[in-house]
Amino acid sequence: MRKNTLKQKLNDGKATLGAFVNFPSPAMVETLGWLGMDFVIIDCEHGIMDYESAENMIRAAELSDTTPIVRVGLNHPQHIQRYMDGGAAGVLMPFTNDGTQAKAVVDAVKYPPVGKRGFFGGRGARYGIQPIAEYVKEANVETFVGLQIESLEGIANQDAIINTPGADLIFLGPGDLSSVFGVPGQITNPKVMETIETLARKIRAAGKHVGTIAMNGEHAAHWRNRGINWLVTSTNRLFSVGARSYLEECRKSLAIKG
Repeated sequence: MRKNTLKQKLNDGKATLGAFVNFPSPAMVETLGWLGMDFVIIDCEHGIMDYESAENMIRAAELSDTTPIVRVGLNHPQHIQRYMDGGAAGVLMPFTNDGTQAKAVVDAVKYPPVGKRGFFGGRGARYGIQPIAEYVKEANVETFVGLQIESLEGIANQDAIINTPGADLIFLGPGDLSSVFGVPGQITNPKVMETIETLARKIRAAGKHVGTIAMNGEHAAHWRNRGINWLVTSTNRLFSVGARSYLEECRKSLAIKG
């Protein structure tokens, strides 16, 4: 099985940068890897990717040496398992609302005795070419489990979620938190920021990594200084910011030159 460089960087105390990929595009994933992203999150919650396109995006990530995480939209073992068998290095589960749901994610990602994942010699095991016992042992070490707290129920059950054995990271979703707090889209609203900061301290104290959205460099530095080392943007934002900047610069130059 491939070494999970994302887990290694996190465990070494390094800040990591990644992006949600919302379009079914292996080329976009590959490009992000060549640009130097530490990881990509293939967004099968909000994106329209099917299993096959997700698998090809995972291949593209491997080609350009970035870690492919899949955000899975359904917390069901056979659903999660298909992405894992397709070679995903791990999953990010949205709207994890209690300890039972959190444990179910770990059970679906990890093989016995750690979890309950059904065995199949898929891409991760080089289609069964790698010895089975060796693969299972490596997979239980290398695979990554991220759980999202982004609802009032999740906040109420934070201790059970945060202390889930086998979970590597808790992701704090500012967009959905802003929505449930009644300030949709205001991800820097004081209540959203305070909630993330409070939860981040507790997550770090529990020995887990913390993730959230970083809109820009200033935002990234703010969260890094508060112990958050999994910093994420989206391809939607990267595209819109880059395209807008290009258009504004060119139009300004063209106007000056007449």
